[in-house]
Amino acid sequence: MQFMQELLDQVSLDELTAFVAVAEAGSFAKAAEALGRDASVLSRRVSQVEQRLGVRLLSRTTRRVALTEVGATYCRRVQALLEELASASREASDHAASPQGLVRVSLPLTFGRQWVSPLLPGFLARHPLIRLDLRFTDRFVDLVAEGIDVSIRVAAGKPRDSSLTTRKIATYRNLLVASPGYLAERGSPATPADLAGHACLGFTGYAAWPDWPLTKGGRRHTVRPDCTLVADHSEVLLAAAVEGAGITFTADWLAGPALRDGSLIEVLPGWGGREDGGVYAVMPPGRLVPAKTRLFVDEVASAIKAGWVR
Repeated sequence: MQFMQELLDQVSLDELTAFVAVAEAGSFAKAAEALGRDASVLSRRVSQVEQRLGVRLLSRTTRRVALTEVGATYCRRVQALLEELASASREASDHAASPQGLVRVSLPLTFGRQWVSPLLPGFLARHPLIRLDLRFTDRFVDLVAEGIDVSIRVAAGKPRDSSLTTRKIATYRNLLVASPGYLAERGSPATPADLAGHACLGFTGYAAWPDWPLTKGGRRHTVRPDCTLVADHSEVLLAAAVEGAGITFTADWLAGPALRDGSLIEVLPGWGGREDGGVYAVMPPGRLVPAKTRLFVDEVASAIKAGWVR
């Protein structure tokens, strides 16, 4: 607290926020975009901090901005203090009668469309003071730089950035599926080796592509399918499988509705991907997740629990 008071006696919160934003972005222009401010304003505020402290915190070149040694130490301490202030503000707002405000969410295209889009009308009706800004994209999203409150990520392993707040909300597995019509015409494979005689549909976005690494109990078998159709869009392949084009290797969360209504059947039951994947809610660093964000994540988790095919 004493350091905080001494700090605020010298510089303002706006100046500290500007300095940290520029330090994290490595650019006045990127920091200005993230904060919704003019780059010249941020430059002036950072210069004021340096003048009051009597030390250079940033090394500026025509191409980038980098922290000096003193600046790096100062930035770490200021970041921690700003996070404490932000957490205190979030904690106070969470005591309001109803969670409120804007929640910015990043979602994978296919997963978001299938599992999250149907939830939105009901969620907003139950929480009329919450607003949602959804970004559907399959690219990696930098939560801090892009101002995202929560990113739903579907991955084979836990997200690697340990500084982020991560909650696993579901697991999934990859399995082989085909339509009843296709299996009636071509027969059902009895072993993974039998897939060599079948029309297969390959998803190039699968981590192990062009192989299908399968496991059942302690047994393992890797198949390199002979594909009549290859695509980088899993929904296209699933639709083709429903229409009888062949066997595809896909996630149970994607194939679930078709498995439930019988338009697809699991092939080689018990044989699946070697590793279960996970669905994660990833949030910016901090000890406290705002109530509005928690409510949204809980809604997604509940929907998955109610409708998942395992």
